[in-house]
Amino acid sequence: MPDKCSGHDDINLGSRQRRTDARQIFDAAIKASDPRQCVLDALHLDSDKLIIADHSFELARFTEILVVGAGKATPAMASAVEERLSDMVQGHINTKYGHKIPLEFIETTEAGHPLPDESGVAGTQSMLDMAARADSSTLLLCLFSGGGSALMPSPVPEISLVEKQRTTQELLSCGATIDEINAIRKHLSNVKGGKLAKKAVPATTVALMISDVIGDRLDTIASGPTYPDSTSFADCIEIIKHYGLSSKIPTSVYDYIESGRRGKVPDTPNKAEKYFQSGLNLVVGNNTLALSAAETKARELGYEPLVLSSRIAGETRDVAGVHTAIAEEIANSGKPVKPPACIISGGETTVTIKGSGKGGRNQEFAMIASLLLDGSDRITVLSGGTDGTDGPTDAAGAIC
Repeated sequence: MPDKCSGHDDINLGSRQRRTDARQIFDAAIKASDPRQCVLDALHLDSDKLIIADHSFELARFTEILVVGAGKATPAMASAVEERLSDMVQGHINTKYGHKIPLEFIETTEAGHPLPDESGVAGTQSMLDMAARADSSTLLLCLFSGGGSALMPSPVPEISLVEKQRTTQELLSCGATIDEINAIRKHLSNVKGGKLAKKAVPATTVALMISDVIGDRLDTIASGPTYPDSTSFADCIEIIKHYGLSSKIPTSVYDYIESGRRGKVPDTPNKAEKYFQSGLNLVVGNNTLALSAAETKARELGYEPLVLSSRIAGETRDVAGVHTAIAEEIANSGKPVKPPACIISGGETTVTIKGSGKGGRNQEFAMIASLLLDGSDRITVLSGGTDGTDGPTDAAGAIC
C-alpha cells in the first residue's frame, strides 16, 4: 500500500523542512492504518457476545476460537486479538522473516516473501490441519494482510514448491500485475481462492483484512483464502501466453493448468458454493484511511493537499514520471493547486526486473523522480510502503 507525498513551496522554506514535513505526513498515514489498532477497533467483547464490526456472535455457539492467517502485518493483528480474547483463542500464523513479535496463545512461523519457502509451507499446513478439525462449534478467525499470498504457500500435490517458486519469480520478473500473479497462485494452491473456507466447513469463518489491494477486492487480498474465486484455469493460460511464459515456467505447472482448463482438474470454488454465504470477510484497514490521514496532516502543516487517487497502478517508472510532471507544474504555474502544496496518492505499482537489481517499487519511484527532477530545490518526494518493507529489502521506501 505505497503512499507518495511530494511537498512544493517557496525556496526559502528549505529542503530540510520539507523532508521533515514529508516524514510527518507519511507517519500520519502509517498510524491511521496501524494493523493492531484497526483490529482493536473492530473487535470487542460485550458480556456473552463477540462483536466484530457491525456483526454480533453469541459466544455460547462456540467451543473454540481458532486463529489463522498470514501477512507482514498479521502478527500485530494477532496481538490485538489476544488482547481482546486472551486465552479464548489458539492458532497459527505466518509472517515474513524478521516480523515475528511475542504472542502468548498464537504460534508464529516466519517464512519467505516475496518468494515462498518450505517454512511457509509448514506453517500453512498447521493452519490447514486446524481448519480440517473444525466443526460447527468452531469460530475460525482469519487475519490477512500485505504479503499474505506469498506467506501462505501450499502447492497442489502435482507441483513442487521449487516449481511454484520458479513460476512466481517469472511472474514477478515479467511485469505481471498482482491480480494476474494471484490468479495463478490460487490455481496452484490448496488454500487460496476460497479453498481455506472450503476446508473449514462447517465452521463459522470470519476474515479480518488489512488491505494492500487497489479497490479492496476481497478475492485478491492474500489471494482470497476465504472468498470465492472469479478467475479460472482458462484465465491462467491467457496470462501465461500474454507474457510469453509458456516455455519459461516449469512444464509440470503448465500441464497442470492446461489440465484444469480442459476440465480434468476441479477449478477454484466460486460464489455458487453455499458455505461462502455464511462466511464474513471484513476490511478493517486500507489505503483510503492512510490517504485521508495524510491529507489532514498536510493541511495541518500548512500545505494545500491534492489527493490524486487511491488506485494508482502501472509501471513504477511511468507513475513516477506523471507525479513528477504534476509536481513541476504546481511549482512553476501554481496549477492545479498553489504552493505550498502536497500531492498524495496510493496504490500498487509494478516493477519489471531487468538484470539483478535489488529494491522495491517505492525506492524505484524515488530514484526515477530524483533523476527527472535533476536537483530541483523546490520539490521533495517521499515514496514509502505503509507495511514497512519495500520489496526484498529492510527499507520502507526512500525520500529525495
